[in-house]
Amino acid sequence: MKPIPYGRQDIRPEDLEAVGASLQSDYLTQGPKIAEFESAFAAYIGSPYAVAVANGTAALHLSVLALGLNPGDFVVTSPITFAASGNCALYAGAQVLFAETDVHGSIRPEAVQALFDQYGSKIKGIIPVDFAGRPADLVALKKIAKTYGAWILEDACHAPGGQRRGAQGFRCGDCSLADAAIFSFHPVKHIACGEGGMITTSNPEVYQRLLVLRTHGITRDQQRFTNPASLADSSLADTEPYPMWYMEMQELGYNYRLTDMQAALGLSQLSRAEENLNRRKEIARYYHAALSGIGDLRLPHADSPTETEDHAWHLYVVRTKRRKALYDYLREHQIFAQVHYFPLHLMPHYRTSFGYGPGLCPEAELFYSECLSIPMYPSLSEEQLRYVVDTIKGFFTQHQENS
Repeated sequence: MKPIPYGRQDIRPEDLEAVGASLQSDYLTQGPKIAEFESAFAAYIGSPYAVAVANGTAALHLSVLALGLNPGDFVVTSPITFAASGNCALYAGAQVLFAETDVHGSIRPEAVQALFDQYGSKIKGIIPVDFAGRPADLVALKKIAKTYGAWILEDACHAPGGQRRGAQGFRCGDCSLADAAIFSFHPVKHIACGEGGMITTSNPEVYQRLLVLRTHGITRDQQRFTNPASLADSSLADTEPYPMWYMEMQELGYNYRLTDMQAALGLSQLSRAEENLNRRKEIARYYHAALSGIGDLRLPHADSPTETEDHAWHLYVVRTKRRKALYDYLREHQIFAQVHYFPLHLMPHYRTSFGYGPGLCPEAELFYSECLSIPMYPSLSEEQLRYVVDTIKGFFTQHQENS
């Protein structure tokens, strides 16, 4: 059996063809594929606007800037997340507060409320994480944010295609409840561009600012120019149109652009997003059935068909008190599981800079001590799935015999 990673990209001939055609076009970057990808992605997610950027971290950084985060402000996020979910606030000179999570690694609205009770209007935003593909409780978080005039930036990197049903239902990233949402196109994500990210929003002002911020703070929109036309060219009167070459840097921005090659790959991947999402759900249902009742193994949402169907299943995260032993056993059998995530508040930078430490978020710390992400990606074969399940069963059988 070849090594089985916890996640991997799915590259098909049509992807290679799309990238090849882009390489032979007139544009390698800043070309028509960017807008095409943005439009198609916005339609898939159900958001009015989408802005393609260099990666998910860039998406977070630009979003907090566009939403108005300033030095000295506070932001709330989850400790069970990748570093970028918190770091984006630090880039803007703000401070990060961590809210406790539930048994699934998702941020708890009551813990967010407790932080607002303590810090009040100093908190300018909430960055909930759709961890593993499970939608965060945006309905409850929206009520809190509205009370304090705070914004919500949904970190939906794990959850394209995820949703919550009901009267106040939403699709992850559609920005019906969040002010903006971000996605990543890292190779292990649902849509792979190598690197890349996307920001969605329903706010036209945020959208326009994002377009400027991702390209050095520069605009070519004559309606937005502030310098007189005569400064662009001395032969012009101030009431005349600006020359075609003219552009303005109106604020400090960044080079966070996506390339046409990546956009072409993203478009090709997006065309089968639902197919791959359905396959992830099939794999989740298989794991639910095959791994139920084994040792102390705790499965995600195994008893909830509705949540199983609404979950985007970027990760399949099990919990066991024998996590390290199971991790090592799987590696010995060429199954490369992973841990998501070491609590962000316990990272050295956050400990030394802000004084955070063990005990701040006990449930999140317990979750980390037990969680393990087993293989989950659409191209997993039936043979590979059976091997993963049989190996996990073998571990618990062996452990029981040796205990």
